[in-house]
Amino acid sequence: MKLLFHLGHPAHFHLFRNVIGNLKAKGHEIFVLIKKKDILEALLEEEGIPYHNLLPGGRKDTKAGIALGQLKQDVRMLAFVRKHKPDLLVGTSVTISHVGRLTATPSVNINEDDANVVPFYSKLAYPFSDVILSPEVCNNSRWEHKSIHYAGYHELAYLHPNHFKPDREVVEKYLATNRPYYILRFAKLGAHHDKGIKGISDELAIRLTDLLKAHGRIMITSERELIPELEQYRIPVNPIDMHHIMAFAQLYIGDSQTMAAEAGVLGTPFIRFNDFVGRIGYLNELENKYKLGVGIRSHETEKLMQTVEEMVQDEELKNVYKFRRLQMLEDKIDVAQFLTWFIENYPESTETMKNNPNYQFEFK
Repeated sequence: MKLLFHLGHPAHFHLFRNVIGNLKAKGHEIFVLIKKKDILEALLEEEGIPYHNLLPGGRKDTKAGIALGQLKQDVRMLAFVRKHKPDLLVGTSVTISHVGRLTATPSVNINEDDANVVPFYSKLAYPFSDVILSPEVCNNSRWEHKSIHYAGYHELAYLHPNHFKPDREVVEKYLATNRPYYILRFAKLGAHHDKGIKGISDELAIRLTDLLKAHGRIMITSERELIPELEQYRIPVNPIDMHHIMAFAQLYIGDSQTMAAEAGVLGTPFIRFNDFVGRIGYLNELENKYKLGVGIRSHETEKLMQTVEEMVQDEELKNVYKFRRLQMLEDKIDVAQFLTWFIENYPESTETMKNNPNYQFEFK
């Protein structure tokens, strides 16, 4: 088969990295198309995955910029698909849905955010997608009829123990692991679906560093510019090493969705502080069912400080969370193996999942 993957975010690299490797090993021809976003190109180059950039200049985060960027991607992917004639388009992508419909090429849209959390994306992509693949706790609203749900999260496509083994030696390149360290993550919160969403302010970040520095080392990773008082805690890291660092951290605190979920599936206690709390199904499950993290809304600053204080004082915290992680893994599948099977066997895999959803548990 000829398979086209469209990646629009560094998280998509992690989601599809093992899937692409599996499919290549099985003899399938793979095309990887991307748009410029943060460290996405650096990750692909580090992994040695060839790619074609549809939007090398990036785009502005204004409505006009988003619309123009989308149009450019649609036109450029359309030309690519007409030339190379892939059998299937795969991604978390509006573009594959549009181009798939225009060229009669089936598209599989893979997303873990509920439709009401990303309404703009959903309205642009889902009407034209052939199949939507989502975690079982994800609500795809009026597009449920074309949805296939599975027992997992995107993060289990690359952080499942079948694929990832934390390496202390990797961490030692950046931080000593003989004393606790804490990760603070500040997202840009500039996407269209982030409008009106608040996270960790500079003032609050300083309060957090003042509290944490008595208990261990602090590491800040940030999408936004940092004031000098916070810049001193930024540690440059090869992006490919970040998950090893997260795995050995005592605590993760941030306003990013993806990194909170990554911490959760690694068994690292996390605190997610933003106004998406309570709205996203897969994070609600990690926080409320499996107790792998805590979600706190942006107006609850004192609750945040109190929760951090309690967590850093708890000497058994990591051991408790490691046990909770094992309980979560018992219920979930190896998402990379599942996606590999689903894509390779499409469209028969759709019927298999509709008729026998438990087939997915072959991929543990």
